[in-house]
Amino acid sequence: MTDRPSVSFAKFSTPGKGTVIVLAPQGGGLGDQASACDPEGVLARASEISGFSGKLAKSVEVLAPEGTQLDRLAAVGIGNPSQLGEQEWVKIGGAALAAGKSAGEITVVVDLKDGKIGAGDAANIALGMLLRAYRFEKYKTTSRENGNDKPAKKLKIVIQCADPSAAKKAFMRAEAVAEGVMLARDLVNEPANVLGPVEFAAKAKELEKLGASVEILTEKEMKKLGMGALLGVAQGSVRPPRLAVIEWNGGKSKERPLAFVGKGVVFDTGGISIKPAGGMEDMKGDMGGAAAVVGVMHALAARKAKVNAVGLVGLVENMPDGNAQRPGDIVTSMSGQTIEVINTDAEGRLVLADVLWYCNDRFKPQFMVDLATLTGAVMVALGHHRAGLFSNDDTLAEQLAAAGEATGEKLWRLPLGEEYDKQIDSKNADMKNSSGRLAGSVTAAQFLKRFVKDTNWAHLDVAGTAMGAPLDEVNRSWGSGFGVRLLDRLVADSYE
Repeated sequence: MTDRPSVSFAKFSTPGKGTVIVLAPQGGGLGDQASACDPEGVLARASEISGFSGKLAKSVEVLAPEGTQLDRLAAVGIGNPSQLGEQEWVKIGGAALAAGKSAGEITVVVDLKDGKIGAGDAANIALGMLLRAYRFEKYKTTSRENGNDKPAKKLKIVIQCADPSAAKKAFMRAEAVAEGVMLARDLVNEPANVLGPVEFAAKAKELEKLGASVEILTEKEMKKLGMGALLGVAQGSVRPPRLAVIEWNGGKSKERPLAFVGKGVVFDTGGISIKPAGGMEDMKGDMGGAAAVVGVMHALAARKAKVNAVGLVGLVENMPDGNAQRPGDIVTSMSGQTIEVINTDAEGRLVLADVLWYCNDRFKPQFMVDLATLTGAVMVALGHHRAGLFSNDDTLAEQLAAAGEATGEKLWRLPLGEEYDKQIDSKNADMKNSSGRLAGSVTAAQFLKRFVKDTNWAHLDVAGTAMGAPLDEVNRSWGSGFGVRLLDRLVADSYE
């Protein structure tokens, strides 16, 4: 990724140079501090001419405004201030970063005519700017924007607000979450020739720098545990599998942890049931669930969350060599249940089956939430705007849905039920890993349910949201980091 912008908070003062962004409510005037940046009223005139009315995340700009030494003066609409929640302020931050174009320094004047903007809101504006600024350009040898090989200057962001000290304190949490999101984006964006199971596990190991405890299980150890489902997926690749176990103990010593489990297929060819060539390059992102788990564990550790949490990611590569598992093979999972492999491209649920069982058996968690780019069927149902939510517990499902609404990482609950079990029953084993086209995302979740016992559990199918989702005010990246903010908010609102 590009160098992360620096963010600072300051008291109100009229900026003398550079790029300045002011906030404009819909149908209302600028505050005194914002108006002082436009002594000749050129921004107001530009707004009138362009039809800018202060709608949420819309903007208008004036270059070299008369009566100032500024390079650019822009207004970003905030809509109705009384209706703004966390995600709206984050979007405003993203729109402010975009309005700043290629400026090296941006001052955002957080000021309203009819009231102060809270410290938390100012911090969320900064969060939105950080997320919008993310670019994955480590493999570019020249800058497309600059047209040369000179590195872009590191962006400096100054947020002027009523209480800089309180805003800075609020931003400490937001910054930790932003770091987690950007880590998840980095992992998803990395090419598979660089990020295999071993390399991914090494990235997880780096969380020890933040005070987390990280254990990496090797193929030998997983064989000893009887993880035949996970190892069956990995056996066609020359790259050995790994299971990363990340623990953060910030709560009471004997408090049962919250558990997050991620599907980490670093590249998915489909195995013997090989995928079509068109678009297969996107399968480097088939570890988007694992990336989100590592990202949220980073966020919890970085902000010193007062909770015990564990993140587990099963890391494999699904390849079709002479040692790969075949359709019709039967594997024995760690739970002892046998699985007939109907389709080797339904591999993610095999990985999760063993990791969920291991997590539940070892940690006895309060709940388990797994994230996986599991099915194309969920994209048919929900597109790219919501992830599918399946759960055996209404309270957990409601908490997740509320966290999704607050952060803009939205979920839609889909059903589970015994009637779907018939589709995954097998004549030759306890179950089969693929049931065909009908209710594909539902039967995949129903399969996973067989490996969680009575523990409260939710499955998030993020196939449509973790990668390739539509770009918006806060994400211009192919890998979105979806799930990090959602799970951090779940923890903060319901378990700390």
